[in-house]
Amino acid sequence: MKTSKRQKTTMIKFIMYKKIQNFKKNGLTRAEIVRQTGRDAKTVRKYYDMSPEEYAAYVTETSNREKNFNSFKDEILKVYEANGDRVLIKSAVYDYLEELFGDLPGTERTLCNFIEHLIETEQLVLTKNHRTYTPVEQLPFGQQLQVDFGEVRTLCKKKVHIFAAVLSASRFKYCAVQDHPFKTEEVIQHLLDCFLFIGGMPKELVIDQDRTMVTKENYGDIIYTAKFQDFINEMGLNMYVCRKSDPESKGKVENMIKFVKQNFFSVRQFENFEEISERLHNWLIRRANGKISIATRRIPAEMIKHERNHLRPVKNSIHQKDNFIAREDRKVDESGFILVNTTKYELPELYQNREVEIYTTDFKLLVYNKNNGDLVIEHNISPIPGKTVYAKKVCKKWRRRKEELSNELKSWISNDCWSEFIDICFNKYKRYFRDQHSCAKKYLKENINHPEFIEALEYCVANDIYSMSCLKDTYNYYKNRKIPDYTISDKHKIKPLLKRKNASYYLKVDKRNIASYNQFLKEAAS
Repeated sequence: MKTSKRQKTTMIKFIMYKKIQNFKKNGLTRAEIVRQTGRDAKTVRKYYDMSPEEYAAYVTETSNREKNFNSFKDEILKVYEANGDRVLIKSAVYDYLEELFGDLPGTERTLCNFIEHLIETEQLVLTKNHRTYTPVEQLPFGQQLQVDFGEVRTLCKKKVHIFAAVLSASRFKYCAVQDHPFKTEEVIQHLLDCFLFIGGMPKELVIDQDRTMVTKENYGDIIYTAKFQDFINEMGLNMYVCRKSDPESKGKVENMIKFVKQNFFSVRQFENFEEISERLHNWLIRRANGKISIATRRIPAEMIKHERNHLRPVKNSIHQKDNFIAREDRKVDESGFILVNTTKYELPELYQNREVEIYTTDFKLLVYNKNNGDLVIEHNISPIPGKTVYAKKVCKKWRRRKEELSNELKSWISNDCWSEFIDICFNKYKRYFRDQHSCAKKYLKENINHPEFIEALEYCVANDIYSMSCLKDTYNYYKNRKIPDYTISDKHKIKPLLKRKNASYYLKVDKRNIASYNQFLKEAAS
């Protein structure tokens, strides 16, 4: 007589139940039973505490639930097989099936029980890897946003770099991906996009010592990268920098990175990064922010409505100057000025009586050509209301090219050393070559034929000193030095006591007879 599949499954459950109960009667602890049976601790704990009546009710209940997902068993086993039979978040498997087949015949709990049934009947054998995080203190709304980065390889072996952020109070999450490591400018762009997504800015940003944001930590003094320091000042953010993989400080976002990897990436395949971004956005809305959070027992998408009342408005940033929505139209007057917050800013004459676009931050004013979008001019925001800010003027004589100024200096004297000095000097001071030319013209032109000048020039070239001001100081030294007369008469010359060559002719040494030494040794022995 053949045994049915359900009877076989029930028999396996019953055998395991009886085995655990017998171990319990013999006084074994749960941990000892786990070692004896090789079963999962959760399975042992469930059967250990179950009475015979509870077991009978459990078998009846699970038998009915197993029917619901029997038709999905092959697909579930394929998902686990594709992940090397690792432990997966069961809600991720449920979400994957829901995305693949639409409405499912049961709840997440039903699927969890079915997967447990597959594990108990050894139809699914898992390899496990656990990591524990320490709970952190609950913070008020609008206080803190935790940020972290991660890497993952998709099922099609594409490497994905993850930017993740989560609000500590509401657990509202944001995530973005790219196909290459993050740069400082990209991190700032993701942060700005995150602020727009969550609807405001927190008071504090929690990060680790990532090289895109932090240069080094000097006994508690954090030194940020130049661009990120500007961004912090611009946004008015308080920073909390912790060490990498520090669950006590940023456990929420570390949990989120793990959640994104296990729930989203572990069971999906993608054709390209555009598809990843689109499906990740939908997943954020549907799953990450649309389901009840275990920590708060509330839905993040609902809690964010309250937290947004405590977030600060998002400021315009110089790093988001390509945001056309934040630009304003402004008319340039006939004098070439525009008025921004009671302060007048000058534009080039070409833009008089024309319309332009402006983009303002707390520190910068950027003016754009309205027709082609090119940047026209950039001004620092004046802290003094009512002031007139002029564009930088450049005198015509300063517009002469570097080659003309260089040739003018070289024409003073035909000397290869002088030509070399000028070329290296002008290349060294690319921004200040006009200043170097002025210094030479003011201090060196009248003295260039003096022997002391050539001597000073050769000294500077020999010692790699290429600066007109240093050449001027060296020339003054050679010109003003006084060489003392060290001539000494023959009468006062000191005669050497010893010559190196043929020294033996001038130095005689007394020699003692060997008999003296022999006599001394005899006396010492006696």
